[in-house]
Amino acid sequence: MVRTTAAGSVRVVTLDRPARRNALRPADLDDLEEAVTDADEPVVYLHGDGDAFCAGADLDTVADLSRDEAREFARHGQRVANAVESAEPVVVAGIDGAARGGGVELALACDVRVATPDATFAEPGVRFGLFGAWGGTVRLPRVLGEGDAMDLALSGRVVAADEAKRLGLVSRVVSDPREVAEEVAANRADALTAVKELLRDPRSQARREQAEAAAFATLVERYADDIAADRSGGE
Repeated sequence: MVRTTAAGSVRVVTLDRPARRNALRPADLDDLEEAVTDADEPVVYLHGDGDAFCAGADLDTVADLSRDEAREFARHGQRVANAVESAEPVVVAGIDGAARGGGVELALACDVRVATPDATFAEPGVRFGLFGAWGGTVRLPRVLGEGDAMDLALSGRVVAADEAKRLGLVSRVVSDPREVAEEVAANRADALTAVKELLRDPRSQARREQAEAAAFATLVERYADDIAADRSGGE
């Protein structure tokens, strides 16, 4: 269900279950985690095959779970989302078509989210008595702010790509999101790692600023010659 291919500095990870809109079962979650965390490439591009990015949890699986099994399935999804978020490579989500429920949560765990004009987003679980339990109640207000997060999560409404961009759910709307992954991969791999670690750092502001200064100094020392050569150039 999860395909992996290498393309230079980008590892392409494809959710490949289009007949089920790339809905995820427990084994699929494990395959996804392995595909992202085992990447040697500095950038992972995550996308879905067919007309959806990801429909979230496979409801055929969820319907048969006991209370304890349902709790473990939620914890399983949380662990995988956390693994994607903390993975060493920069993870770029290319969202083309529908992202629903756990698919939105998976996208939220990625470092960069880019949509096509055909992308749509929704947390429809409230319509049948569920909600996003793969870290969505944590990441959604962090990304959107509490007000917009409440609106999206409580209404179950569908958000189109342009509104998703306005809300901050995605950073760009483009025809080919993979080009953004390649744009990121064109940069220095160790600089990408440092920036990701610093922006994801949960420590206090003062400690983060100290770490930021130290990482900046390391990179300046490492690339002093390149910086000197480029200082008279433009962006």
